[in-house]
Amino acid sequence: MHVTHELLRRGAVEERAYQVNIAKACLGRPTLVVLPTGMGKTVVAAMVIAETLRRKGGRILFLAPTKPLVEQHAASLRDILIVDRIALFTGEATSPEERELLWRENKIVVSTPQVIRNDLRAERFTLEDVSLIVFDEAHRAVGDYAYVDVARAYKAVPGRLALGMTASPGSSAEKILEVCSNLGITAVEIRTEYDADVVPYVHGLAIQRVAVDAPDVAKDLRALLRTVFDEQVERLKKAGFLQGKPRPTLKDLLAAGDEARKALDAGQKDGRLYGVITAQAIAMKANHAIGLAETQGLGALRSFFDRIEADARSKADVQFLKHAKVQEAMKVARGTSDEHPKINKTLWVVREQFLAKPDSKIIVFTHYRDTADRMTQEIAKLPGIRPVRFVGQSTRGEDVGLSQKEQVEILERFRRGEVNVIVATSIGEEGLDIPQVDLVVFYEPVPSEIRTIQRRGRTGRSAAGRVVMLVTKDTRDEAYLYSARRKERKMHQELDRLRRELKQRILVGEPGGEAFMSAVPEARLEALRQEAASQDEAPEPRKPSSDRKGQTTFEDYA
Repeated sequence: MHVTHELLRRGAVEERAYQVNIAKACLGRPTLVVLPTGMGKTVVAAMVIAETLRRKGGRILFLAPTKPLVEQHAASLRDILIVDRIALFTGEATSPEERELLWRENKIVVSTPQVIRNDLRAERFTLEDVSLIVFDEAHRAVGDYAYVDVARAYKAVPGRLALGMTASPGSSAEKILEVCSNLGITAVEIRTEYDADVVPYVHGLAIQRVAVDAPDVAKDLRALLRTVFDEQVERLKKAGFLQGKPRPTLKDLLAAGDEARKALDAGQKDGRLYGVITAQAIAMKANHAIGLAETQGLGALRSFFDRIEADARSKADVQFLKHAKVQEAMKVARGTSDEHPKINKTLWVVREQFLAKPDSKIIVFTHYRDTADRMTQEIAKLPGIRPVRFVGQSTRGEDVGLSQKEQVEILERFRRGEVNVIVATSIGEEGLDIPQVDLVVFYEPVPSEIRTIQRRGRTGRSAAGRVVMLVTKDTRDEAYLYSARRKERKMHQELDRLRRELKQRILVGEPGGEAFMSAVPEARLEALRQEAASQDEAPEPRKPSSDRKGQTTFEDYA
């Protein structure tokens, strides 16, 4: 069954109860939609756009953070909507003069927010005739991000309508409300995989943790580099920094460096501050090297040492390389052929998936480009497997990034099956229209609940999926795994809290569903699926419609 509308292509939008319910709510007021990855936020946006154009006319502005996302959304809207005049704005593709003309000629403009902010500042056009702005990945609307400036300009427009969309709003109610405030949003529509109108469309997702032991040589390297790290921490404490931090984290180190730089920028004349900045930089390098040895592999560590030697310009670089323990660590790393067991574990997991399902599509996520390079090379040795590296645009020395055009081309090859494994850094986490993936491999856990959700959401979309997480025992891998779990759990708590407690401050849509924390997930999902199945067998009488039988029209929920 499909939704019908004069501006929707026939058969383009499958009827899904939660999407229809959310679209109806979004037509009434500026709304933030929080919906799991892969559950069709773009479809909801298309339905809201179609009805907004039918009711109000005017212009629609659809914003997304990156050029690939902009191109993806423009293509999706052309596929779903019967609207000819859809323009794509990016700084690379269109000149300011072209955008000024395209703005006047088109009903829908899909753009990166930076371009719109710059054009508004240059007074090339205004938002006075805009009837709806869609903010994709709306959780970015904090600080000085361009979404905030565009929304501020839009708040002066009478009768304005805004739609924010995100799968991962953050782990605190305060951040969610900050996003709402910055975008001028007055209502939130929240759905999780445990809500009754979502459950019929949620596919199974098997998550497997694979524990690996760090090689003995990595433990030796950790001991050497830990000495360097501890010495620099002691230097910082003697200078009055990191007080009350018995085991300082990366966040603590960054804060110490920022504090010292701010003092210098403010004109404080204290020579010790330069020593603090040097000590902090050395500690950061030692900490990074420990992480590579523990969780990535000696190849990545050797590449790190090589880069510092090739480009040692700062005082911190020189002192780091001259340190006796660093010299010893470099000798050990370069004198062994041992590799991290994660490499073979990844190969085993990938090979096992293709043996079980030869037409599989897989994404392997890695934090570092060096690891992505190595894993792409190793996976390519497996028969019948065609991997490709998928990284960001920046080029660092000989490490050449991918242009946005190349990124789009890789995803298209993946969609066609010419490539069946993508080895991606964080560029593959957010928003990109990656086709159904059978398996997602985390080479390492990440401490962010948002990034974990985004990575995991690449699979289990239109069919059951599988996630494998490689975790090195007794290392920061374990700490990151538990940190992400804790934050995600907290995020679900906050979403429930929004539903229950914040209705005096902002309108919260239903269905609320059972509280995440009180649910037994597997049992709850199974019970709701059975309930949905029984309802399908004995459907409620439907309201007669003038359209084809079994279809929902916008009039049914407008």
